[in-house]
Amino acid sequence: MKLLDLTLESPESNLALDEALLDEAESSPDGAEWLRLWEPRQQMVVMGRASQVEREVHLDHCQQAQVPVLRRCSGGAAIVTGPGCLMYSLVLGLRDRPQLRIPEQAHRFVLGHVSRALESLSPGIALEGTSDLAIKGHKFSGNSLRCKRNHILYHGTLLYDFPLEQISTLLQMPPRQPDYRQEREHHDFVTNLEIGAGPLRQLLVTQWHATGDGADWPQERTGHLVATRYGKEEWNQ
Repeated sequence: MKLLDLTLESPESNLALDEALLDEAESSPDGAEWLRLWEPRQQMVVMGRASQVEREVHLDHCQQAQVPVLRRCSGGAAIVTGPGCLMYSLVLGLRDRPQLRIPEQAHRFVLGHVSRALESLSPGIALEGTSDLAIKGHKFSGNSLRCKRNHILYHGTLLYDFPLEQISTLLQMPPRQPDYRQEREHHDFVTNLEIGAGPLRQLLVTQWHATGDGADWPQERTGHLVATRYGKEEWNQ
C-alpha cells in the first residue's frame, strides 16, 4: 500500500485529492492501494454527497465565521473538521476483497483495523452505529465510503485536539441518529482521543503497512476535479 501524508493548501483541493486517488486506482493497470493522511489548515464543514445544507448546517454561522461549506464524493452526514482532526483516506482493491462491496462489511473491515491500531494507546474503542468509532459511548471518528467497479474509497475523521464546541455552532442536529447517541447534543456526544498527531499517524501507517513518499499522487486529476466540481458552488450548495 502506498503512503501519502499530504495536506494541500485549499479545502477544495484536499477533498478533490481523495476522489482523484480513487479514480487513479480505477484507471491504473496495477490498481494501486493508498493510505492518505492529512489535516485541514482551517476549519471547514464537509457535507455528504446527498446532504441537504438547510437540514444539516448552520449556514449563517458558517458564513459569519468564514468557514467554507463543501461537499465530498461519499455519503453520510455533514461534519466539521480542521486543525486537531486527523483525516485518513484508504483506497482498497475489490478484486481480492469482494465482500467490501457490501457497506456493512466495508465498515467492519476498515474500522476493525483502525480500532486495533489505536487500542494500544487508547483502550476501550468500540464500533458504534453504522460507521462510528467511540470510547465509552462518545464518538471520536465518523466515516463514509464511495464504491466503484474495482476499488473503494473509505475515509474518515479522528478527533484528537479539536475545539468540540465548534461542532454545535456550525452543525444542526443530524436528521438521522444512531441509537447509541440517545439524542445528545454534539458537545455531549463527541470526544477527542488522548493521542497526539504524530503517534496517531504512525499507528495507522504501521497497521496498514503503508510505505513510500507519495511523490506520484495524481496532481492533474486533482486540479481537474477542483475546476469542474469541488470549486463550484453548484456542486457544494
